[in-house]
Amino acid sequence: MPTHRQPNHHASAGERPGIDQAEASLVEHYPRLVRLAYLTLPPSLGRHRRVLTAHAIVQRVLPGPRKGDQLSRVPGQRGATGSAYAWVRGQVLRAALAYEQPSRRWRARVGALRPTLPLVVGLRLFPRAGGSEELALDQALSSVAAPVRAALALRLLEGLPDYIVWGLLDEAGVSDVAAALRTAGQLASERGGQARKLLGTAEFDPCTVQTRPTDLLRRRQRARITGAAVAITLAGLVAAVALPDHSTARRPAGADVADAGPAGGTALSRALDPALLERASRDEWANASRIDFSVWPARGDRIDDTALLRRALRVWGSPGRAVQVSASAGTSEVPPAQPPRLLYAGEVDGTAVVLLHDGQRVVRYAEPESGDGAPALDFARTDGAEVTTAAAVVVSRSRGRARYLLAPWIAASATRDLLAPRTPAQGLDFSEEGVTDPVEGPAPGDGCTAWPVMQLRSSEKIVERHSFLVADLGDLAPAHLTYAAPAGPGAPAHQPGEAVGGPALLSWARTACSLRTLRGSGVRAVNNWAFAEQRLPDSGGRSTWVCTRADTWRGPGRILVQFQQPANSPSAQGTVVAEAGDTASCGRFGPHILAGTRWKSPSGKWFLLAAGDRDVTRMTAGGSVRAGVSATTMAVPAPREGAVTLSARLSGGDILQAAG
Repeated sequence: MPTHRQPNHHASAGERPGIDQAEASLVEHYPRLVRLAYLTLPPSLGRHRRVLTAHAIVQRVLPGPRKGDQLSRVPGQRGATGSAYAWVRGQVLRAALAYEQPSRRWRARVGALRPTLPLVVGLRLFPRAGGSEELALDQALSSVAAPVRAALALRLLEGLPDYIVWGLLDEAGVSDVAAALRTAGQLASERGGQARKLLGTAEFDPCTVQTRPTDLLRRRQRARITGAAVAITLAGLVAAVALPDHSTARRPAGADVADAGPAGGTALSRALDPALLERASRDEWANASRIDFSVWPARGDRIDDTALLRRALRVWGSPGRAVQVSASAGTSEVPPAQPPRLLYAGEVDGTAVVLLHDGQRVVRYAEPESGDGAPALDFARTDGAEVTTAAAVVVSRSRGRARYLLAPWIAASATRDLLAPRTPAQGLDFSEEGVTDPVEGPAPGDGCTAWPVMQLRSSEKIVERHSFLVADLGDLAPAHLTYAAPAGPGAPAHQPGEAVGGPALLSWARTACSLRTLRGSGVRAVNNWAFAEQRLPDSGGRSTWVCTRADTWRGPGRILVQFQQPANSPSAQGTVVAEAGDTASCGRFGPHILAGTRWKSPSGKWFLLAAGDRDVTRMTAGGSVRAGVSATTMAVPAPREGAVTLSARLSGGDILQAAG
């Protein structure tokens, strides 16, 4: 994060400064002001709009000239007074908070603050992506109110004491400042002092951005539509001169969101025609050789509601500014190339929901039945889905719980807690249309006291006695959980199987909390591979080495290696000893792994422990520890500190380096 001279603290915005002083403060501290606005603005705007809005807010806070102000052609001297900066900061804070205020007065203020500059055409802007810790913090910030985000930014980035933060939030119109400060403090403490560092990274820097093109096909289509609209408008004006005046029906509220769409006669207009939606028969799945979303029948009590389907399709084709759009990682938001398949249309928890599938993505459209609120459009990549990964889709989220639409081949459903492996699964009811009762989701933030998952059973029409687990990781499609048991030296590797047996459930009980880092990252499946077991020295018992691999829908995989020593609790989490992203390790195309850690024995001695997969024939340690063994595990005395390098030779002669 760029460094700037810290201006003096002021609890109040104070008297409006001269325009030269305000401009000097704004120019000198522009990056920090934009970051404050970006963090305070609601995440529902989307990253592109939030970046532009943050810049627009800061650029529009300069006061107008007052009588007696001397306007200069040259910007004011750098190092303007702290009071000028405090005033500018207060205006930025007030404007950013206005975007999440519910009252009519604040909504009117937001309308007056809609950004006109900077204007970006043909590009979408995104802050540079950070790591798992930044992603977790961003998700935590998305779950709290704007005053909490503002309080956290003022405390950590501005370095303000609580009494000054209190004054700034109070002057900005925050009704419950105490609650905002309390929640901000909890968010900071949950990250063990890392929150300040994380907020200063590129993940939250709207001044350092990446660019991507908008949808090129949609832009071409809009250009053609604009030309046609101009011609129609001119024709209408001519007709208006010649024809008598007639009253017209008033358009319903929100029509600009639901009714805007491309003109007919094009491939896109065909794709967005509700009459051309593909629909599978009720029993097609039972006679198909391919079991995925392509054989889901159209279900729900509103599958014949043409008006609802038309709104859903047209919002997909051209979402208005009021539409809340979200997409799982690596998922395109472009309109469909051909008529999609209708999966569901019905009312769930007071919301009209439409689920569509275009062969590559599942798209969820939702609009409040009350008419109060903006529609939502969610995208999730699902290409290559099969029996387990096309088994359920989220249709509704509310107060930490989710309802799912189950695949037609699901014969039974239940829920279980991964952290309670010996507790039987509890039955989960679902309607004739396949919509489940509400399912509790994982606790938000870093807490991990329970991790609910669904246990589903496929119909015997397609496979016998097939049960499997799926976990909600924040996307539309839940992730499939599997398990691979350890294999002895020279024995064939065990292929991942369903995580419903005793050993699999015990393994997942000790690794479940690691799923927190995968939320919202477009994960398709997660496998726990117990690649080695090791007898610990000094009567330390028997440990297990586990490689947890997450495969995403877009291709790249990520691994987390844990060392699990004996524990009294079946849900005691293992120690993470290595992690890596964009790797084939522990997977189908990279079935090897080597990892190590230091360990203190019950007698107080320190050891270097290492383990590799079944194909390892020899391990070598270098650096502060020099040792070698012809085995898949190693335990040698070692100093408590000092750099160590680990490598292994595989049976085929290749050299394997230790993970992460």
